[in-house]
Amino acid sequence: MLVTRVTNAIAAKHGMRAAQLRVVDGPDRGLEIELPAAGVVLGTEKTCDVVINDAFVSRRHVSIAPVATGFQITDLGSRNGTVIDGVAIGKVVAPPGVALRIGKTLVQLMPADEVVDIPPSKADHFGALYGGSIAMRSVFAVLERAAKSAAPVLFLGESGTGKELMARGVHDHSPRKNGPFVVFDCGASTESLIESDLFGHTKGAFTGAAGERVGAFAAAHGGTLFLDEIGDLPVGLQPKLLRMLEAGEVVPLGGRKSEKFDVRIVAATHRDVYGEVARGGFRGDLYYRLAVVEVHVPPLRQRREDLARLVAMFLERASSAQLAKQVGGTALERLERYHWPGNVRELRNVITRAVALAGPDDDFQSLPFVLRPTAAAPDNGPVAAKADKPFHEAKDALVARFEREYLADLVQRANGNLSQAARIAGLERKFLYKLLERAGLRQKGEVGEAGAVGAVGAVEDNVAEPE
Repeated sequence: MLVTRVTNAIAAKHGMRAAQLRVVDGPDRGLEIELPAAGVVLGTEKTCDVVINDAFVSRRHVSIAPVATGFQITDLGSRNGTVIDGVAIGKVVAPPGVALRIGKTLVQLMPADEVVDIPPSKADHFGALYGGSIAMRSVFAVLERAAKSAAPVLFLGESGTGKELMARGVHDHSPRKNGPFVVFDCGASTESLIESDLFGHTKGAFTGAAGERVGAFAAAHGGTLFLDEIGDLPVGLQPKLLRMLEAGEVVPLGGRKSEKFDVRIVAATHRDVYGEVARGGFRGDLYYRLAVVEVHVPPLRQRREDLARLVAMFLERASSAQLAKQVGGTALERLERYHWPGNVRELRNVITRAVALAGPDDDFQSLPFVLRPTAAAPDNGPVAAKADKPFHEAKDALVARFEREYLADLVQRANGNLSQAARIAGLERKFLYKLLERAGLRQKGEVGEAGAVGAVGAVEDNVAEPE
């Protein structure tokens, strides 16, 4: 920990943010180190600062050093070259989030994680969102502070967790609350029209453009623009969005003069944005411009203590206040055991459907709750791929299920010892912690190795190892 503090202090002195190197693909996948201000050399030679176990990597392959604007990357005369976005480079300064390929290894360079200790909010709601759990009150605490500023906010979380409601809450609690709140779904517009939808177009800009059109940025002038599913934004449009964020101006499609707009950006995606940056599907510089405040929205299965209140709330909205007073018993236990792959949105639909199908004599215990059997027990049976949802959403769900099942078994095999678990899996402990947090098996920010919870129970580490 002392090394980390010294590194951060040096970086701050030179106007640089502490940085991390992550191996996201290749034989050393999962390796994660902090970059010192002096930089590091990567290669297969044992004297290198970072030894890469890849036969296609040269003995001294590439040097990487953090600088004020990103990272200085220098190929050291390697046999197979250093490649960024398909182009072999010699010496460049690349922005944060850049991914470079050396041999069969993919390396991503990112600013180091910064942990800000903000106490959970004392409120059990934020805007139209309810959550008395620690997980949700921790999110509310961040939103309460972020709303007062003009900083961009990026919400990361599964579909149905309430990201749009959070965005609306940020707007309503901000100085822009009297301005427009415009929602733009990046996944709903066609690739041929999305530029016009976002930035507007002039008359004659393309076939069929009979007149001028006001884009989403112009419509949101003086207020907030919520870019939903920002991960679906085509790569070709991302530089133009970045320019808008940096300069506050864009050129409408077919136009020649730039137009200035005063817009606060709030964005959201259910995708693995880190992985998309590494794969080249999302620009790293745009990600860091959007994620000034990054909020991880917990899925419903990680805050089951909120379920009873949410059920009662949805019953009241369905004009069933009498049933809302009866929430509890075996019916509630059944709902609590369910995995809720569709999160709060699915819960709302289940309750609304149950009320619609209920008989005149039904009480809460006899309500016809319709739950999907394939999702009710996600940890049992083989993983099945079904084309019942968009490809990327189905893939993300399968990967998330695999990770949770693997990690639960891993910690059980290691008898709760996370150091031993990391050795079995061939992962760095810090990377293992993040995987456990993402799978809901460890609470973020917990100190030491006694943080894994849930299906595997508490874990501990009785083996002292040097950092």
